Amino acid sequence: MSSYQAKDIPSNQRLIFALDVPDITAARSLIDQLGDSVEFYKLGLELFLSGAYFELLHELKAKGKKIFADLKLFDVPATVAAAVRQLDKHQVDFCTVHGQDAMLKAAADAAQHTKVLAVTALTSLDQGDLDDLGFQCDPRSLVLSRAKRALQLGCAGVISSGLEAEALRAGVEHQLMVICPGIRPVANDDDQKRTVSVAQAFALGADHIVIGRPIRDAADPAAAARKIQTQIKEIFQ
Repeated sequence: MSSYQAKDIPSNQRLIFALDVPDITAARSLIDQLGDSVEFYKLGLELFLSGAYFELLHELKAKGKKIFADLKLFDVPATVAAAVRQLDKHQVDFCTVHGQDAMLKAAADAAQHTKVLAVTALTSLDQGDLDDLGFQCDPRSLVLSRAKRALQLGCAGVISSGLEAEALRAGVEHQLMVICPGIRPVANDDDQKRTVSVAQAFALGADHIVIGRPIRDAADPAAAARKIQTQIKEIFQ
């Protein structure tokens, strides 16, 4: 186990399940199936636009689950700060901000309970995509630059591909949390490009991993989640 991962995080909370479904009925069905195999849920834009986001959030909190509001807030700093204060009222554990320094600082300053995570570079982007967007650098350099600024601005952590986690651990202070989406326990052919396996992510320095489709689309989602949880527990023993 990496010495960078000495944070006091229960092993069963290191897996964050991306509850990316269209409505509360589908969400409740999955939550019931998963039971105690998942303790941390990511609620994103699809559910937010379903109209039942906070109803579901409160149901999960009542079950003792932790919540990652992955809304990638991006607006003028005052509006971002106001949105974070609203999330705080709902006892959200993590939220994402996808913006420049003023937005990140406003979010971090507004947060009390909620930990603000800065999005560095989406895991669906590769070098070609960054070139198209006008970034004159490789993904690793971009991620490291944004992570250093996020830490200075008061953010609790960053969202990063596992491929950049090792560079983050070498380049920023250890208290910064690294949350890695795009984890694929098996080979994938979906829209995630910069992916790593569960073991690779933690070996490279991740604190949490986010997994959606490999659990959601499994024949037995709970069994798939438990298999990953067992793997994580063995890594951190």
